[in-house]
Amino acid sequence: MEQGYFITGTDTNIGKTWATVALMQYFKNQGKSVIGMKPVASGCTLKDGMLVNDDALLLQEHATVKLDYRQINPYAFSLPVSPHIAGKDNPVDLAVIVDGFNAISDYADAILVEGAGGWYSPLNESQDNSDLAAALGLPVLLVVAIRLGCINHAKLSYQAIISSGVSCAGWIAVCTDPNERCIEENIAMIKKRLDAPLRGVLPYKDVPNFDELAGGYSFAASLLLSQS
Repeated sequence: MEQGYFITGTDTNIGKTWATVALMQYFKNQGKSVIGMKPVASGCTLKDGMLVNDDALLLQEHATVKLDYRQINPYAFSLPVSPHIAGKDNPVDLAVIVDGFNAISDYADAILVEGAGGWYSPLNESQDNSDLAAALGLPVLLVVAIRLGCINHAKLSYQAIISSGVSCAGWIAVCTDPNERCIEENIAMIKKRLDAPLRGVLPYKDVPNFDELAGGYSFAASLLLSQS
């Protein structure tokens, strides 16, 4: 692995998966091999006798390396609630996720790990996404949904990331509401308030075209950071 990133967001259901898949496509367009991983997922459904998550399936589908589903999503819970509740009978063990990540770390040039919910969303009774990002040792990309309240949410999330002692490699603006006003002004204000580069702006789409969305990343070589 040359590069790896932990993808978090200002909240749940704010476009993290689309942003992650678009970034996977970006790396593929750069001629790199890439894997997407969603270690913890709630709201899963049975398929061929196995619990699977639609977002994790999307990551699996768009990877350049074909892995078994459980390598992408080791913790899949049926209840559409926080993992610390949904996984009461099978609590998330960060060591299991780290071991799984390390097992595939040499399979691709880039590995993107999508968190579950926001930065402080709990994964078990005592640990949350911030602990997972730290355990994996990955720099963080923050996905910000551009909507009412986004400036406050972005600043709070960024400060939380920095206070956790991990590095923030930048943020991604995702336009989630076709009727949202003042998109450019909100993005401009967030740029002023965060001491981290804007890595891309993904426009609103009813149906994703990930090759097109990959073009929304305007950072070019600036994202191609070494993991050393």
